[in-house]
Amino acid sequence: MTRIQTLLALFALLSPALGAHAAPYLPASGAQVIETLPRRGDPVQQELRRLRAQLNVQPNDVALATTLARRYIALGRSETDPRYLGYAQAALAPWWKQAAPPPPVRLLRATLLQSTHQFPAALADLQGVLAVEPQNAQAWLTLATVQTVQGDYANATSSCARLSSLANELITVTCVAQVGGITGRALQSEQLLALTLERSGTTAPELQVWVLTLLAEMAQRRDAVTLAETRFQRALALDPHDSYLLGAYCDFLLDQKRPSRVEALLADQTRIDALLLRRALALQQQGKTAALAADVAELDARFNAAMLRGDTVHQREQARFELLRRDTAKALTLARKNWTIQKEPADMRIYLEAALQARDREAAQPVIDWIAKHKTEDAAAAKLVRQLGESA
Repeated sequence: MTRIQTLLALFALLSPALGAHAAPYLPASGAQVIETLPRRGDPVQQELRRLRAQLNVQPNDVALATTLARRYIALGRSETDPRYLGYAQAALAPWWKQAAPPPPVRLLRATLLQSTHQFPAALADLQGVLAVEPQNAQAWLTLATVQTVQGDYANATSSCARLSSLANELITVTCVAQVGGITGRALQSEQLLALTLERSGTTAPELQVWVLTLLAEMAQRRDAVTLAETRFQRALALDPHDSYLLGAYCDFLLDQKRPSRVEALLADQTRIDALLLRRALALQQQGKTAALAADVAELDARFNAAMLRGDTVHQREQARFELLRRDTAKALTLARKNWTIQKEPADMRIYLEAALQARDREAAQPVIDWIAKHKTEDAAAAKLVRQLGESA
C-alpha cells in the first residue's frame, strides 16, 4: 500500500468539492466460502446497476461514464478490490486509447494509471489536463502526490502551491506537509498540519482520515509513540475499515511489539494481500508457527500469481514477505526494483532492512545518499543506517 492509494478514496469526495489478487485455488469443500458477493439489495450496488444500464444505452455519454467511473474508483479503494478499477476503465472504453480524451476522462485515466504504477503515462495525462484546465484542483493534487511518491519534491511543492487558490486550506496544507515531512521540515510540517486540522471545523470524514493518518505517521517517524497512537485511534474511530489506515497502524503496532493487537484487528481482513502480510508478521512475532505456515503459503500463491500477471505494484510488500521467510537475496532484489519506482519512507525502510539482512551496506548506499541529500528525518531509517555502518 502506498500513500498515493489515498487518492482513490478521496477522488469522489474531492472532485465536486474542488469544482472540477488473489491466486486461484480449489476450495477444500463445497461448503467453503470463497467470496462474499455484494447483496443485490445494497443501495450502492443498485445505483451502480442503474448507472451501468444507462451507460449501456448511451455508451458515449461522457458525463454518465465519468460519474460511473468515479463511483467504481471510490468503491475499489474502500473495498480494496481491483476489479472495480477494471470496471472503471471499461466505463471509459470509448475514450481510453485516445491521445487526448476529454479532460474529465483523462483525469480519471491518470488516476487509474497511477494506481498500477504507470507513472509516466499518468503524469502525461495530468499535464495534458492542466494544459487545458489550469484551474483543475484535483489534477494538481493528483500530480503533487505522484511527484512526491517518485521523489520529485521540488515539482511536488510547486504543484501543491497551485492548490492554494483552488482548494480549501486543509487540503493545501496536507499536500505541502506530505513533502515537508520527508525533506527536512518534519516537525514544522506536522505542527502546521495539526493546527490546520484542529481549526478546520466541520470536515468530511474521508478527509479527516487522510490527514490524521498522515499526522500519525509523521509522529511515528520521530518516535512520538503516544501521539502517534492517539492519532491512529482518532482515524480508526472515523473509519475502522480503511485499508491504508489499517496497514499503517499495524506497522506501528508491529514496531511496538504488539502483535496480538494486529492479529485481532486483521481477523476478517485477510482478503487484502497487504493486510494478510501484516497478520503473518504478527504471527511470526508471536511464534505461532502453524498459523504462520498457512499464511506464508497463501501469500506465496498470491505473489506468484501477481508475477505471472506482470503485476509489479506490490514489490514493496513482496520484499517484506521475502524477508519474513528469510530469502534475503530475493528481498533485496525486489526492494531495489521498487526503489526505482517509488521513494516513500516505507520504500526506504524495506530497502535498508533487506540490505542489513544481506549484510550489504554498499547495496543500501542509494537510499543512504537519498536520506542525506533530502534531510529525511525517520527514526527507524536512521537506526537501520547506523546498524549498516556497524555491520560493515
